[in-house]
Amino acid sequence: MSLRFALVGCGRIGQVHAREIRRVGHLAAVCDVVAEKMDMVVGNDPITKYPSLTALLHAENDIDLVVIATPNGLHAQQSIEALSAGKHVLCEKPMAIHVEDAHQMILAAQEFGKQLVVVKQNRYNPPVQELKQLLDLGQLGKILSVQVNAFWNRNAAYYSNADWRGSKELDGGTLYTQFSHFVDLMIWLFGDLKRVKGFRSNANHQGVIEFEDQGVVALQFESGILGTLHYTVNAYEQNLEGSITVFGENGTVKVGGAYLNEMSYLKAEGVKEVDEVEASSEVVGPNLYPGYQGSMSNHPMVYDDLVRLMHGEPTLLPLPEEGLRTVMAIEKIYNAIHVE
Repeated sequence: MSLRFALVGCGRIGQVHAREIRRVGHLAAVCDVVAEKMDMVVGNDPITKYPSLTALLHAENDIDLVVIATPNGLHAQQSIEALSAGKHVLCEKPMAIHVEDAHQMILAAQEFGKQLVVVKQNRYNPPVQELKQLLDLGQLGKILSVQVNAFWNRNAAYYSNADWRGSKELDGGTLYTQFSHFVDLMIWLFGDLKRVKGFRSNANHQGVIEFEDQGVVALQFESGILGTLHYTVNAYEQNLEGSITVFGENGTVKVGGAYLNEMSYLKAEGVKEVDEVEASSEVVGPNLYPGYQGSMSNHPMVYDDLVRLMHGEPTLLPLPEEGLRTVMAIEKIYNAIHVE
């Protein structure tokens, strides 16, 4: 039987979810506070529209899975409401913007016996998968240090397009909205953070956002690995780079491109090196939106795995505790380095 979905949030990423829901199941209901956004998703299909999640859950008894694609600050509250109503939940990144909220989401999933999945689509990037395999097999030897760069562009028009963007209450911060995928990959690949030092500032978006638009962070992982995270939304006119460089005793690897979508450099003992053609070829593309580009368009893989999960099959989907670890890492960074 086809899975029946409800979609909460019909903005730009919500439209991506609507496309994938239609591909793998049945979109039965949508919810948004802006009627026009629901109209764009629904089109001429017989899909019921609701002004609130509460109204949707009260009326729709046969929904299997609720997809949360609303502003960051609403993720926890709405996920818990859906889980408490006996629905499985797929929540867009970030899981939440406060550690305690993420904890409560996990507790709700456990209490009501439902699946809680957080979208981590950059884990499916082929070069990221290759790096993960190299690390799991120990082919780089002891990891000495890592460098993570995230140089994107988000101009004033991007923030003015939606009133939640740039607010502490609903957006949460640049590491939550733009770069939580990068933090997730850091923790997934190298473990939890032990110590954090650094700086962050709002250098080019004064009066536009309520938090930083750039940061430079020095990291020490629990394993002893040293690292740096340099992130900004001030790249001129377009996204420039999203990369992870790993220095090991037996090899060096750089996953690069603008979106962690290229194996830019690989030289390791006993491992085939990449050549110039491989290093410059894009393996997948980003989510494309009017005026800007997002992370990789791997939502089809997320939904394929979601269907497998619902049928009790093994998947690459992260446990909700991994979403919590990402929120913990971001909160640790923000608590350590205040906006200058």
